[in-house]
Order: sequence, then structure tokens, then C-alpha cells
Amino acid sequence: MTTQPSHPVAPLTPPVADRIPVSTTLHGDTRVDDYAWLRDKSDARVIAYLNAENAYTDGMMRHTEPLQGELYTEMLGRIKEDDSQVPARHGDWWYYTRTEQGKPYPIFCRRFGAADAPEQVYYDQNAAAVGHDFHNLGGFEVSPDHRYLAVLVDTNGYEDFELQVIDLTAGETLPDRIAPLGFGLAWASASGTLFYTTTDEAKRSNAVHRHRLGTPASEDVRVYVDGDSRFNVGVHTSRSAAWVCISSASFTSAEWWVVDAAAPESAPRCVAPRTEGVEYDIAHGGDWWYITTNRDAASNFKVMRAPVRDPAAWMEWIAHRPEVFVEGVDVFAQHAVVVEREGGLRQLTVIDLASDAQHRVGFDDAAYGVYPADNPEFHSTAYRFSYSSLAQPRAVYDYDLASRTRALRKRDEVLGDFDPSRCTVERVMAPARDGTMVPVSLVYRAPLARDGNRPLLLYAYGSYGYTMEPTFSSVRFSLIDRGFIYAIAHVRGGQEMGRAWYDAGKMQQKVNTFYDFIDVSDHLVRERYTSRRYLAANGGSAGGLLMGAIANLRPELFRAIVADVPFVDVLNTMLDESLPLTSQEWEQWGNPNLPADYTYIKSYAPYENVTAQGYPRILATSGVNDSRVPFWEPTKWVARLRALKTDTNPLLLKMNMGAGHGGSTGRYERLKEEAFRQAFIIDQVVGVPDAQ
Repeated sequence: MTTQPSHPVAPLTPPVADRIPVSTTLHGDTRVDDYAWLRDKSDARVIAYLNAENAYTDGMMRHTEPLQGELYTEMLGRIKEDDSQVPARHGDWWYYTRTEQGKPYPIFCRRFGAADAPEQVYYDQNAAAVGHDFHNLGGFEVSPDHRYLAVLVDTNGYEDFELQVIDLTAGETLPDRIAPLGFGLAWASASGTLFYTTTDEAKRSNAVHRHRLGTPASEDVRVYVDGDSRFNVGVHTSRSAAWVCISSASFTSAEWWVVDAAAPESAPRCVAPRTEGVEYDIAHGGDWWYITTNRDAASNFKVMRAPVRDPAAWMEWIAHRPEVFVEGVDVFAQHAVVVEREGGLRQLTVIDLASDAQHRVGFDDAAYGVYPADNPEFHSTAYRFSYSSLAQPRAVYDYDLASRTRALRKRDEVLGDFDPSRCTVERVMAPARDGTMVPVSLVYRAPLARDGNRPLLLYAYGSYGYTMEPTFSSVRFSLIDRGFIYAIAHVRGGQEMGRAWYDAGKMQQKVNTFYDFIDVSDHLVRERYTSRRYLAANGGSAGGLLMGAIANLRPELFRAIVADVPFVDVLNTMLDESLPLTSQEWEQWGNPNLPADYTYIKSYAPYENVTAQGYPRILATSGVNDSRVPFWEPTKWVARLRALKTDTNPLLLKMNMGAGHGGSTGRYERLKEEAFRQAFIIDQVVGVPDAQ
């Protein structure tokens, strides 16, 4: 392994953004933003600047193109391109997706009567994407009679979806096209009625509408609207197919309304009116609503039941347990599966609804991820879940809820010379500065000499209560096979250790997320898993905020940082209520219109805290159509870094000029993006051989 980083053949000059100062004063504090002009992508100067950044990045990375090609070939070579998922029964049909070599998108198929009956392709996303560089689905629902398919299609990455309805019997797309829409679709029992959501000026899903096939959208009825900008509205059909369920939820409270799916024109009924600080979720089963909630100080949540005829009459079903975090409950005709978290790992607890007898599904690995899979059939006694670890590919199991036996239905094939026995998975606890022990999951090629000479890529997210499960990804093995350790820091702000873990990493405690990541990094260096010379960091979106914060706080600790679609202009974004998500996210970050929140956010916001110091080698990625973290956030951040940093380390911005928050949608383009990202990490951390 070489330790001499390569350099471009010829020196390149980075683009320099014009400094056009804009002053603002709030709470007696005057700030100057030199790069506010970069927000306007309709300005030709902005597009020219982005193109210049891309050209500079391409030039600085040109010497890695052979490595990028090698990485892409490796990643593609591990994937079984012609593959098929396990069919799931829904009524008399068996549904599944498959992929074909050379085609970037899945093909949606079904079989009638039996899993080995003749195949019917009912939606080929490859054909649907012809003529579009970007093609993403935000909703995909087959009608109860299996005749119609409703899809929500986004072709630019901005998440303005168009409803398309296909008559699967006739093979024709109906004229019922409605746009722009938000996420979420729900069918009524009679397959001629469909519910969808619309968004307000800030792209917040705020209303649910009812549409009858064959009628103009102008006749659609708005059945629910929420005027509170903190709340986001969604809609789905219950697994029992008896109810259309409408949710309206903020980050701290929720409210549910239900419509009888057999009477879609009836008025919605409220399950329980919202109460500040009370969250709840619902699932229907027989005569009961099953309600997961934090009501009555149940910080780690509990499960209540209420009669369908009186949904406000809640009664305790599973009591609150401080050591067990209840994530949710899947309800079937005879059983319920409670998805829980204990000791940082997800558990599945099965309850017989007739006898209340319960048991847990057992898992043996020290660190693993288990996910409920596709379980559309309400009367099923088999529960499908997927399971993997950092070294074991995803396996799909059907678990018999009565006999307590599991059947392996499929294990993802990893082609090439992949051998999980060559890898070791560890779960260690790293001390944070306040004494909290932070879980860390690691995978590496054995044996490991703890001499500090292993390169290590440390990943984290740490926001919104989102849990980073230690699951398998074949693309990581291009790094692992080159000697890297791959590690996940389960920092506060996620929910790995329960709701308190989440609460301790948001609002006025947000800096715990950053300190946890830094303290984990120090621990891994101190324990000689790696050294500062070989330590790289990666995070995306809110995890990109984490990357920006650690770059300001401890730049000398990291050799390289990759910040994907990074949320780095926090203060300016949280002050702009016209932007998507802003007012809702005041319950995550604080409302800077309030003096205390303003001061706290300003104290850590990456863009505000760029200073004249040396910084690690940095790659920032983004998409010009990103509606979640606007493209200007990383663009402004890079411009300010370039103006102030005192080092000569590479600082690159890779802007996808035709995508949004998630990057490219086709699987081959996504692999190319990952190969580019890994080539940067390898080049900056251990170097690549100079071209001959």
C-alpha cells in the first residue's frame, strides 16, 4: 500500500466566487454573507460558477480515472445483474421485482395464483425512464382488485410528482394525470377511488385529496388539510385494507384521521386530537386500533389499544419499559409483531392476539440489522424480514408466527472472490467526553494489527432519530479489500439507544452529535485501529452538517472528509420559512427567530464558523435540483472555505446538474458516483500510483 498521494499532472486553479456582501441584523447581531448570490440558479453567473467547479473537480480527479474505472468494475462485478426478489403474495397474485443486465432500473412483475405461474410484467421502469436522465418513484400502489397501478413519478429530482394510473388489464395509461403532488397514495376498497397528497408553497405535504378515476382533477375533493406549517401530511391504506389512514405529524406530536375504505366519501374520523409533545402511530387489526405512543411520559414508547368503534378510548396493551424502545407494531389477523430496540440492536417480538403469548425472534451476530420486509397480506401467519450484518449479505426469511420456525427464501449473491470469513465484525463502546458510551460498529479484513497503520473510513448520520443499522453493502468491500476499516459511529441524534439518545442530540444539545463523532475518532486513534494520518470521515445530508462541524472543530484529526449533500448553511436556512422543511425543522434545530436558538445554532453552523485555519482534504457533493438541502448550501460552504482556509489541501465540489437529494437514480450511475467518492478517499488517504 503506497502512502504517497498522487497529484494532477498539471497545476489547476480553483474557481473563486465573487464576494458580494449582504448584511443582515437580527437580535442585535449583524452578519455578512458574501455568497448569498449563489442561491439563484436562474442566474447565468451561478450556473457558470457551478460548471467551473465541476471542471476543476474533474481536472483534479483526472489522475484517478483509472482507479475510478477499476472501482466501478469491482463494484459491478460483485452484483448479480440479472436478479429477482422473492415474490410476496397479495390476494391471488404474487408480486416481485427483478433486474436485467445493462438495465438501470427494476422491472415490476407478478404471477397469478402461484409463485411459479406465468410472469406478467406490469411496470418496466426502464421503459418508463426512456428520455429522462432522472426517474424516481414516490408512490407505487396496486388497486385492491389488482386492475390498476397508481404511480408517482419524478423526472428532475425536485420531488414534484406526477400521478399516473395504468390499467393493467388493458395495458394502457389512463388520462388521470395530476401534478405536482407529494408523497403517498391510498386506494379505497372499490378500486375506482384514490387518495393523494398535495404540497404548499414550501413543499410541505399539507392536504389529502380524493380522486375518482375518469373524472377531471378539478372535481377532486380535498378531504383533509392542515394549516400548521410544522406538520407534514401523509396517507396510506391499512394492511387490513379496511381503512384509509391520514397522518399529520410534526417532530414532537401527531394526529391521525381515518376514512372507511368501503365508504370513501364519508368524512374522516379523528383517532385522537393532537396534544403538544404526544406522538402516536396507528395500525388496524380486527376490532382494534393498535397505537404506539409516548403519551403519559412513556419516553421509550408503549403500545395502547382502542376499539375501532371508539378510537379515543385508549387502554394499555404493552407497558412502557425504560430499557426497551418500541419502534412500531405490525398487526395481522392473528398476530402482532412489535419492532423494538434493546441494547442498541433491533428485536422482533411476536404476540399471539388470541392468547397474548409472546416470544422474541432470536439473532446471533454481535452487530446486525433486521428490517420488516414486504408483508402485504393481512391474514398471513408468515412474517417476512431481511437480515444482514456488516460482513453477511442480506438474507430474506419467512418466519412462521405460530410454529416459531424460519425459512430462508433468498440470500443475496455477492459475485467475485468475496468471502465473509475473511472479515471480522466488531462492536465497541467509545467514551464520549461527558462519560456516555457511544456504540461503534466496525468491519475489516482479518487479521488486524492494531499499529495505527490501517486506513479507516468512519461514517455517521446522527439526526432526526434515524438509526444507522450495521447492515451489508457490497460496494464497501472495494475499500475493505484495500485494507480499510469501515466503521459506523452510532452517535447521539439517532435512536440506536432509544428515544433519550435522539433527544440528547438535537435542539440545544445538538453539539453532542459532533462531540460524539470526534470522541469516537479519538478513541479509534488512541486504540490504534488507525491514526490521524489514515482517518477519513463521511456523512450525508444532516450527516453532512456533522462533517462540516467536525471540519471546523477538529480539522487536524481527519485526513479527508466527504460531505454528501451537506446541510451546512443551517442558520440562513432555518431563517427562511419559504424553503421546504424549514418551519417543521424548528423542532429539530431550534427557531433562530428566538434569541437563544439563534445564538446556539450560530455557534455550530458550519458555514458561519469557517475560519482562517488549515482544513482536511474535502469533497462535497450535491444536486442542483435538491429540494431538501438546496444546492447553494455546499456551494456557498466551499466558496467560503476556499476564501479562508490556510492550507493547500484539495477542496472539491461535485455538482450533479440533473439530480436532486439522492443523486442519480439508475443503479449504474449510482455505482459510478460511489466509485468517484471512493477514489477521492483512497487518493487522499493512501494515494494511488502515478500514471505511467
